[in-house]
Amino acid sequence: MQNLLDTRALDNDEYGGPLEAAPALPPAIAALLAACQPIWVFGYGSLMWNPGFAHDAAEPALLRGWHRSFCIYSHRYRGTPERPGLVLGLDRGGACRGMALRIPAAAAEAAISYLWEREMVGGVYDFRPVRVRSASGAVDAHAFTVRRCHAGYAGRLSTEETARLILQGIGGRGHCREYLANTVRQLECLGHLDGPLHKLEERVKAMAALEPPCP
Repeated sequence: MQNLLDTRALDNDEYGGPLEAAPALPPAIAALLAACQPIWVFGYGSLMWNPGFAHDAAEPALLRGWHRSFCIYSHRYRGTPERPGLVLGLDRGGACRGMALRIPAAAAEAAISYLWEREMVGGVYDFRPVRVRSASGAVDAHAFTVRRCHAGYAGRLSTEETARLILQGIGGRGHCREYLANTVRQLECLGHLDGPLHKLEERVKAMAALEPPCP
């Protein structure tokens, strides 16, 4: 699938913690850019439906050893400090189906700079090399994985607590429910019609139905 996109305004749906600058690019990422080669990025949440950077290929892909989880508190973009929401991270164990997005070499510096500002502010992620499998075979990519030592890491929450936080979460980028729904719809586009996020979405809808109507 060819989809060369223009970069968009920053839309960090993730941690949204303290206002601070993103860390400097580490030597490994600087070396990656210096190689002047295409770079694959594995998207599993908002990067699937709102990548925001130029890419010339997008393929469904499977990552083993990591799973998608609502394990990151959002205090600004999908929640507030008083009423935090949750967003997705890649946590250790299991497997995850998502999208492998290829950044052409000519767009790599701009795309990685964009992603760094979007995802690395707050420091809740590592940007690590991973190997994913797509229809065309094994692909060496990079993915944003959660740092369990970070204060924004929520850990393994119950379905009820996850649904409650998603239901209450409203921040500068909108509702957590919208973030969940967009991810579920993208998974459905990939052919995944009945998974953990579908069940979570149903639970959020059930809890919402029990809330009193707005006056």
